[in-house]
Amino acid sequence: MAYITTDGVRVWGQPEESAVAQAKTCARHGRVVQALLMADHHKGYSQPIGGVIVYDGQISPSGVGYDIACGNKAVRTNLYAADIQPRIGVIMDEIAGKISFGVGRNNKEPVDNELFDDPDWAVYQAIGRHEHDTLKALARNQLGTVGSGNHYVDLFVEPESGRLWIGNHFGSRGFGHKTASGFLNLAAGQEFLGKAPGESMDQPPVLLELDSELGDMYYRAMKLAGRYAYAGREYVISQVLSILGAEADFEVHNHHNFAWQERHNGRDTIVVRKGATPSAPGQLGFIGGSMGDISVIVRGTDSEENRDAYYSTVHGAGRMMSRTQAAGRMNWKTRTRTGGQITPKQMQEAVRSFGVELRGAGTDESPFVYRKLQAVLDAHQNTLDVLHVLKPIGVCMAGANEFDPYKD
Repeated sequence: MAYITTDGVRVWGQPEESAVAQAKTCARHGRVVQALLMADHHKGYSQPIGGVIVYDGQISPSGVGYDIACGNKAVRTNLYAADIQPRIGVIMDEIAGKISFGVGRNNKEPVDNELFDDPDWAVYQAIGRHEHDTLKALARNQLGTVGSGNHYVDLFVEPESGRLWIGNHFGSRGFGHKTASGFLNLAAGQEFLGKAPGESMDQPPVLLELDSELGDMYYRAMKLAGRYAYAGREYVISQVLSILGAEADFEVHNHHNFAWQERHNGRDTIVVRKGATPSAPGQLGFIGGSMGDISVIVRGTDSEENRDAYYSTVHGAGRMMSRTQAAGRMNWKTRTRTGGQITPKQMQEAVRSFGVELRGAGTDESPFVYRKLQAVLDAHQNTLDVLHVLKPIGVCMAGANEFDPYKD
């Protein structure tokens, strides 16, 4: 087996001390069946990123986190990268202009969707009319916007075939964040729309019984936020296809930051994957690397080690340098940064040498701050097959000085 076990926690890849400590804390609270860390793990809020906690009958809003159902979608187009390479700069300008990036941004072209008639909006009605109306308005205004942080819209070439792919990565936006903070507030006896709890990163997980009223309400709200995130990613992909004048002939769509009801080893469980991708036998996944690295389409295998991993794998390459270490500290009043190990020039040179047309992004998202994706994939080689290797040729992200209130 490629993993090690430390105090009952199964760890793939190089153990990161603070994340291992967080996983051990999670394992000591509630009815935990198993705690695991994928090879891209690093410290998160309460539950580590790349952490998988398997519960018996319990669900953890803090484990799922604030960006509920953050995920990745990739489509293969009917174009070849060579078809658009001469126009790559113009195309990336159009993507940056048409798609809304940045925290708190509303869609420039409000989107209607059948999701807004979903019966699970009744969860928010039960909390209160004001809460329902506030969150539905926020969700409607932000559907199809990408946000900031590590969220992106990319163009890729598949070197083996020359085909052009589109990929994106983002989640449930302000709607997911307000849902998470609201249920954490309710669990603490506070008002749903109160300020988000300011607990320690190392706090124990907040746990709800799935069969309790609050646990059931959270589970339904989480799933609604998941459907919302999927609708947003599908909308953005459709916009980029329109810009390219292309059609998709193959797609992969998956998510993390979620709790799944699954049966493992003959028992019913709730699997909370924060920054970890479901990877059951035959299940496809799109896993993104940094802007200066490969991304891949993978398929879960029917192996003993994959069963030991509770059918889970990485969601990306994994951060190895914090945002502050990379970019320095931002003074939001003066909009100036101090410190930081990575300069914009270093980032631009690295990205240019990899053949990427970049729009937006700060040095805290540069290739220097992430592990190499191949290294983390190697740690999971007994659990997945790599079907397609993709190389970025265009990357679009929020600007360097976007304030990001999201905790995950």
